[in-house]
Amino acid sequence: MPEHELKPRRIPLIDTYDVIVAGGGPAGCAAATAAAREGARTLLLESDSALGGMGTLGLVPWFCGYHDREKIIARGLAMHVHDRLRENMLHFAEWLAKNPLHDPPIDPELLKRIYDDMVTGAGADVLFMSRLTAVEKSADDEVEAIIVASKAGLRAYRARVYVDCTGDGDLAAWAGAPFEKGMEDGAMQPGTHCFVIANIDEEALAKGPRIHFYDPGSPIHEAIKSPKYPDIIDPHTCNMKIGPGVFGFNTGHVYGVDNTSPESLSKALLHGRKMTAQYRQAFADLHPAFKNAFLAATGSQLGIRETRRITGDYKITVDDYLARRSFPDEICRNAYGIDVHGQKNRIGALTNAGIDAFKKANEELTRPYGPSESFGVPYRCLTPKGLKNVLVGGRCISADRLANGSIRIMACCLNTGEAAGIGAAMAAKDACDAHAVNTDELRAKLKAFGAYLPTA
Repeated sequence: MPEHELKPRRIPLIDTYDVIVAGGGPAGCAAATAAAREGARTLLLESDSALGGMGTLGLVPWFCGYHDREKIIARGLAMHVHDRLRENMLHFAEWLAKNPLHDPPIDPELLKRIYDDMVTGAGADVLFMSRLTAVEKSADDEVEAIIVASKAGLRAYRARVYVDCTGDGDLAAWAGAPFEKGMEDGAMQPGTHCFVIANIDEEALAKGPRIHFYDPGSPIHEAIKSPKYPDIIDPHTCNMKIGPGVFGFNTGHVYGVDNTSPESLSKALLHGRKMTAQYRQAFADLHPAFKNAFLAATGSQLGIRETRRITGDYKITVDDYLARRSFPDEICRNAYGIDVHGQKNRIGALTNAGIDAFKKANEELTRPYGPSESFGVPYRCLTPKGLKNVLVGGRCISADRLANGSIRIMACCLNTGEAAGIGAAMAAKDACDAHAVNTDELRAKLKAFGAYLPTA
């Protein structure tokens, strides 16, 4: 036998479930919880060591998209997560007393336990360090089994219905579902390697300037111009207090990364860790609040904004966003702006034009809603074309690029994941095509668990 040929191996079938959810980020946690809550025997697969995705392993320091500037609209399991954070982060409770719509900050260790308890409390099984590696599909458009790699080797699992919450749409794409990716030329939004800085002097920070780039005194503006920090090239400096003297930073951009390419992702992670050290040094050099501060952690996952968008029975578009459209089968409402991070040359040009011009350009790009305005996300965005027993939840649902910039945020991912989990359990119980789920019944179930669905 030639050296490059491998002997065929039989991969053992380990277990069969009603529902298997791939990906343990916010969408996956909600999907697994909702499916198990409906009585489906459910397995949640997570490739890393903890649940939560970007909010825990990625160190994104706060949730966006909970409200419509008038009331909380990301309810159900999303509200459960919100409330557990509120109860256990004292400074968040103080902020809510002043502003009931304040975005929830994230203590990543607390959030890990919230998701652990939520998923296992509903009765779902969890497998950590277990990565989806292949999909076995039948001739009649059904996924028969998935192959998972772990320390136990390659193992097969089977389910009646699968929910793809991988963010990148791996399961659906590998099963043959059509998808779109990035812009027409393949370019995607930059990623961000989030990080945590501790021992910040909050009294000095309160005296100013702010770190956010809208403050003309922010040290970021001087850092960009200095040759001392060559990897600080744009003003993106969002941050949030997550504990006493401890702030999480969704700051900086890593350009040209493709999360579906291990070579690209590896290069980006190496660059991101180098970049985060420069941010800490720049802040220490240029702002007295950071004189004795240190870089406490960088995300074990890179913050990815965009890869595949799986094509479903309906593709939500920017026109739906602009029309504040409602749908008879909508499974949640969303009010977050069109948050599509630009390419390097555009950000540089806006920065050079001045802060006021940058603010105006950002508003033109995001097209924010007024109070109480929102749009619906239909169930049909969760059902990939050409696959009978697969749903998607989270960042990879069916949307055009601009609409995806609105629905990709974590609060909405919790909502779409919860709906996908209920839909999967219903399809598994009735042995029906996931596309044929009774959406009136699904919506009634969501409402019973607190979902905000004002339309008839």
